[in-house]
Amino acid sequence: MEMEEAEAIKVLLVDDHEMVRIGLAAVLGTEDGIEVVGEAGSGEEGIRLAQEYNPDVVLMDLVMDGMDGIETTRQLLKLYPDCKVIVLTSYLDDEKMYPVIEAGAFSYLLKTSRASEVADAIRAAARGQSVLESQVASKMMNRFRSNAKSSEAPAYKELTEREMEVLKLLAQGRSNQDIADQLIIGIKTVKFHVTNILAKLGVEDRTQAAIYAYKNGLAE
Repeated sequence: MEMEEAEAIKVLLVDDHEMVRIGLAAVLGTEDGIEVVGEAGSGEEGIRLAQEYNPDVVLMDLVMDGMDGIETTRQLLKLYPDCKVIVLTSYLDDEKMYPVIEAGAFSYLLKTSRASEVADAIRAAARGQSVLESQVASKMMNRFRSNAKSSEAPAYKELTEREMEVLKLLAQGRSNQDIADQLIIGIKTVKFHVTNILAKLGVEDRTQAAIYAYKNGLAE
């Protein structure tokens, strides 16, 4: 019994440069298991042809006249959420790369990629595997690390200016009455601030709060 031949991956090209489309179609036409079903010279035409051909993968340019690749990707995936959009662009700047990824782009390649790399990315996308060009992956990792660091702001950043004043005096071993006298506030207000400080710093008592202050350079 003969094995049924697997269906070719249907690919739609969306790029406003005709020569780029011609080159991609010619190269991909020599690849086993890949079929270029349509070519669009604009985002609007890409949406229309996607409705006509129902592609598995769309190779998407970013900068085009009219609807750009970001908005085209966003609209295309609203209509066909299972379609895989592979960005193929010359641009690596943040204001283009991150928005299109947030819009749902599955993979991101530069036009300096080899033909075999583009073909491999198409096959990977059909298997549900995302591919990022090395420079893109590096930028995303750096952004992730930067976001992670910024999201790990020290707990004392949550303290108000007054609570910071109370913490510094508390770290000096001052009593509630001493703190009240120096800041010219009521002792009940001091107790209120101390309670807030302990909660925000995640410590159990005044001693731990004082240690925290010294460890973080908040007290002399």
